[in-house]
Amino acid sequence: MLVPARVGPAIADGSVSVLFRRWRRPQVVAGRVYRTAAGRLLVERVDVVAADRITAADAKRAGCRSAEDVRALLRGDPSWPVYRMRVRLAADPDPRSALAADDALSPDALASLERRLDRLDRASSHGPWTGQTLRMIQERPGVRAPDLAASVGRETLPFKVDVRKLKNLGLTHSLRVGYELSPRGAAFLAAAAPGRESA
Repeated sequence: MLVPARVGPAIADGSVSVLFRRWRRPQVVAGRVYRTAAGRLLVERVDVVAADRITAADAKRAGCRSAEDVRALLRGDPSWPVYRMRVRLAADPDPRSALAADDALSPDALASLERRLDRLDRASSHGPWTGQTLRMIQERPGVRAPDLAASVGRETLPFKVDVRKLKNLGLTHSLRVGYELSPRGAAFLAAAAPGRESA
């Protein structure tokens, strides 16, 4: 679910508690937490509503001045359903943060990470990339993603998707600009099998 970072403070202080999206099919499930640019959002409720039945109260909860403003912001085919989602910031910490901070890698944990990275490499259409990307982030923390991607001849968006896979394993952190290795990522590279860093 795409939610811009600028909406985060309004969701945090409660001035925005509803989001509207027009989708062909539902993209969220009530009760689940989603990572967005605005933070980790808990979707408390999801309803399908007719666009012309969006109320002034709905608009206010969505941070808009009027229902017409809400409708003007809806994207997608007008024949698609409109989903109204009640949201709030998730209260529990991001489990990826605790994982990223854990640099005490047991032999089993190290072997598990090796297997998971090998699977990512084998599944890649552009060849092995995990070791090269981890080493590049270690050597060039805080460098813009487009610059990192260009340095290895890749497009920015697919490169960022790959780095997100490393982040999901607790190996990297996103900075305001660029990335850095997490403590877990640094420990992994220090302990990884020879050749992993250049794979």
